[in-house]
Amino acid sequence: MDLEKQPQQPQPPATAPPGPAPAGIRASDADRDRIADILREAVADGRLTAEEHAERIDLVYRARTVDALEPLVRDLPNGAGAQQSTGSPAGHGSDAPAGPADNLVAVFSNSTRRGRWRVGGRTNAFALFGSIEIDLTESLFGQRLSVINATSIFGNVEIKVPENISLRGSGAGVFGNFEVVTLESTDPEAPVVVVNGYSVFGNIEAKPKRGKLIANLHDQVRKHLGH
Repeated sequence: MDLEKQPQQPQPPATAPPGPAPAGIRASDADRDRIADILREAVADGRLTAEEHAERIDLVYRARTVDALEPLVRDLPNGAGAQQSTGSPAGHGSDAPAGPADNLVAVFSNSTRRGRWRVGGRTNAFALFGSIEIDLTESLFGQRLSVINATSIFGNVEIKVPENISLRGSGAGVFGNFEVVTLESTDPEAPVVVVNGYSVFGNIEAKPKRGKLIANLHDQVRKHLGH
């Protein structure tokens, strides 16, 4: 007995897989910090020399687009898919507020930030055979959490804070020193400064400056947070 032929149903057109992200997307501070973290791990593992790390980290903070960042870590284990990643920078400061970062660079030179200045949510400090001093004792805090990402290669990064804020840190030293004197303020609304750092034959220190306090701490925080 012949089987009755059933009319074939039209097949829906195949859906093309999503393509790569459009080229030329502007890089954010979180993008740059994420690439910098990959480079820090690479130099710690011995995959990059100190000179290679210094060269690449300089290009990281000069990069304007995501496409310019990806080649800097393409040959590293954690570099695959760096463009697609949208996570926050590693360390305690992953919930740092968005916004432009302050960049302090000292290559065979000195860089200092002190006095009455407004601290941003993120500060990047890079010292190569140089010295950087960041003094927060008279600063204005525009947000509760401020993150400082410090890298020292044969250099020195020194951070001073008032005694009545919270100070935390995460980092390491390879033939170098990374030291953060932890503070926990009794005021729950006090600013929190987090120092993430990596030192190679260098020094990174963060500690309170004796006798330095933010006199109107509570009022200042409420003012800048809009309470």
